[in-house]
Amino acid sequence: MDRVLIVDDDVELCELVAEYITSEGFQVESAADGPRGLERALSGEHALVVLDIMLPGMNGLDVLRKLRAHSRVPVLILTARGDDVDRIVGLEIGADDYLAKPFNPRELLARIRAILRRTQSPPVGAPGSETITVGDVEIDPAARVIRRNQEEIELTSVEFSLLEMLMRSAGQVVTREQVAHDVLGRQFFPYDRSIDMHVSKLRRKLGDATGGGERIKTIRGIGYVYARPSESRTPAAERS
Repeated sequence: MDRVLIVDDDVELCELVAEYITSEGFQVESAADGPRGLERALSGEHALVVLDIMLPGMNGLDVLRKLRAHSRVPVLILTARGDDVDRIVGLEIGADDYLAKPFNPRELLARIRAILRRTQSPPVGAPGSETITVGDVEIDPAARVIRRNQEEIELTSVEFSLLEMLMRSAGQVVTREQVAHDVLGRQFFPYDRSIDMHVSKLRRKLGDATGGGERIKTIRGIGYVYARPSESRTPAAERS
């Protein structure tokens, strides 16, 4: 049974969410302030953390920064509706997804399940668990490890799943709709920039391909292509 940590000072909201997702088979723990939330998130006892931005003692973004220095536990941040800055910053510093308040508990449950599906490693030898190599980048789905030139790279669960999807389809266009559905576990909305943010972070972490070409190309209005080594210098797209 997966254990979820909810860090939010709204006691009534925590009780409502806990009651709902407990009925769906999760164990739930809550923390009402930033320092306590960080302490519990670092314990290694949770499959996922639901983290509010506005917290007493330490705001959620600072909690996330400190957490990411030591842990890759998946984090879903809660933001005020319309507060794009917090969403962007949260994704930049390592959140796996976000949800705006007020929200429907069913939507939160769907986001949690989507994140956990991404983070659960397939058994070794299972279909889709084989190592994928494109150029100098290697991905091991079973161990959830990424290496570039044999050096391991730290990725969030969303970044890992996005890169795996792109590398499995190397040389082919992957649409934003496909990414939203298969990686984020939700419908694609044209003004949702979270996919572009995750792609931008992947580009920075992976760096340019050998010879200085692009690894991930943007196909304007459609999606992305992970370039094979011979295609990385083709000016078929532009960075976003």
